[in-house]
Amino acid sequence: MKIATDPFFHLTYCTNIHPGEGWTAIFANLKQYIPALKARLSPNAPFAIGLRLSDLAARELSQGDHLMGFQSWLAEQDLYVFTLNGFPYGGFHRQVIKDQVYAPDWRSPARVDYTLRLARILAALLPEGMDGSISTVPLSYKPWFQGKKAREAALREASLNLASVTAELMRIRDATGKHLHVDLEPEPDCLLENSAETVDFFTRWLLPCGGASLASNLDLPHADAEAHLLAHVGVCYDTCHFALQYEQPAHVLAKFRYSGIRVGKVQLSAALKVPLPESAEGQHAALKLLRPFIDSTYLHQIVERRRDGGLYHYPDLSKDTPPDPAAREWRIHFHVPIFIDDYQSIYSTQDELLAALDTLRDTRLCSHLEIETYTWEVLPSTLKLDLPASIQREYEWVLGTFTDALARKDQDQDRRASSLAIP
Repeated sequence: MKIATDPFFHLTYCTNIHPGEGWTAIFANLKQYIPALKARLSPNAPFAIGLRLSDLAARELSQGDHLMGFQSWLAEQDLYVFTLNGFPYGGFHRQVIKDQVYAPDWRSPARVDYTLRLARILAALLPEGMDGSISTVPLSYKPWFQGKKAREAALREASLNLASVTAELMRIRDATGKHLHVDLEPEPDCLLENSAETVDFFTRWLLPCGGASLASNLDLPHADAEAHLLAHVGVCYDTCHFALQYEQPAHVLAKFRYSGIRVGKVQLSAALKVPLPESAEGQHAALKLLRPFIDSTYLHQIVERRRDGGLYHYPDLSKDTPPDPAAREWRIHFHVPIFIDDYQSIYSTQDELLAALDTLRDTRLCSHLEIETYTWEVLPSTLKLDLPASIQREYEWVLGTFTDALARKDQDQDRRASSLAIP
């Protein structure tokens, strides 16, 4: 949906929150939840879907008349699709996922084929005049590689595969007029986990290596190949993930802009934030409060900030993960409801999310906004509320931030006008 107070932005929520891996189950979820949400949030204007498709669902949707039937349903319901979540390839609910969420990674032909299936589906669904985004894994998972040479080989192979995808996205653009981009989503402990690693990948690997491959395959000047890569490969800025790195949104987004890297999609999410006292007793009390958030489904990486400002990573949240005596804060990769910032001595990174929205309103770097709290099934029981009501509250919280920003802008204009008035 377009945000009424600032129509530059399109807002949706990611349907990866609903269990179901095949197309039949996914379509049933859409029919169950989307029309009711539209009636509450956008009764008189088109409503957007942030569609998550597994590889199985993408294959099934591409067969027979399924895609045509889905297009007809979207038109009947006044719905549209402008973004796909192409991160999880397979199952995403009610099973142990952990690090397998990154498999197959960008070294694999299976990841390439899956992404191209999504691209062809999105080209068919995307409204005229809009660009389309596909968020994807941050190349691969660091613990899978031993040593610098293995990681560099993975970065090179990923660059070549992204160049191959870019060539197909160029053909789709020429054939349909639809501009699509694949957006890498940095995440803790992955080959891309912060702004520095992301910029380094684009400048040292994707543009030189992928650019050379694309230039050779399409008989293009290297500079043109680089321009095409930057047009079709970008970044998905997940506000939870960058908050975990203790990076300020304005700084990160400015760095990407300066480097010529497209921010193709912004996922609105919040992480857990835990201030840690100096005493062992206080730290033990903080860990006790975290026990209800331990689950066996997803990775919940921890980034610890110590007294000297240094950062240390723990691979997952568990009852056997003690903080360092010098630790002063934990940030934990657990997507919590964005409308709550206080969990009784545990907090969320909602402030970083608000800062990101402020920067986006000022800079217009990206128009694709997607709410992505996918953890409703594994939240502590005290936070498990009615799902449709919770989704609605997340929308209303985001929309409220735009209303508040508009009110602040009007007040600032009134103050300036008053200060210039002649007595």
